[in-house]
Amino acid sequence: MMSNPLLEVNGLTKSFGGVVAVDKVDFHLNPGEIVAVIGPNGAGKTTLFNMITGVLPPTSGKVYFNEKEITGKQPYQIAKEGITRTFQNLQVFENMTVIENVMTGVHCRLKTGFLTSGFRLPLVRREEKQASEIAMHYLDKVGIADLAHEDSKVLPYGNQRLLEIARAAASSPKLILLDEPMAGLNPQESAQLVQVIKQMRGEGMSFLFVEHDMETVMGISDRIVVIDYGKKIAEGTPAEIYENEKVIAAYLGTDDEEAI
Repeated sequence: MMSNPLLEVNGLTKSFGGVVAVDKVDFHLNPGEIVAVIGPNGAGKTTLFNMITGVLPPTSGKVYFNEKEITGKQPYQIAKEGITRTFQNLQVFENMTVIENVMTGVHCRLKTGFLTSGFRLPLVRREEKQASEIAMHYLDKVGIADLAHEDSKVLPYGNQRLLEIARAAASSPKLILLDEPMAGLNPQESAQLVQVIKQMRGEGMSFLFVEHDMETVMGISDRIVVIDYGKKIAEGTPAEIYENEKVIAAYLGTDDEEAI
């Protein structure tokens, strides 16, 4: 029996003045899937992510999550529905320790918040302990639990990437969006992050990610969506995308373009 899609994107479009950055893009993601969105620089991938997560309102089109429309909702509302993300540029709180960074991802799951935490009520103390335990769990998952009490700003770049993944996962989302997670990582760090993503998929999380590292894309994705000049030009398994002539032309250029 086929399950309903976890995420559905229908005709999503974004125009900036006269420029159409994303043009009627459709795709879906099933529970437990890892789906990549690829395309040349400037194809509209990050704009697409920003519309899904509420950072940008779409010009037209719809986004559904768990069969509920989330089009145009604010990012915090979408996060409460069960979608979190990382960004192309690192978004680490440098004035916090590693574990404190991850605990910020846990707080949306708790009854108390930052305002009430200053009162040191019994419920607050219990939830702080719970948040710390959850944060340590995900730091252990990504392999940097030994750095929990270090200042986040002193971490090497690769470990800061892993910190972002741990923080995104700490809210127990159903779907994590990763914007170029392998950027700036060496081969060993990339391989470690791939294993982290696979482990988290095993815990029931799904992933939608933008990535330029094609070896990673082909090795980890269940399906791939290809965008060029804001339009979806292909969708399929890694094997299907690898042999798709439109995709080859978008990345390598056609014979006509090479002759110019």
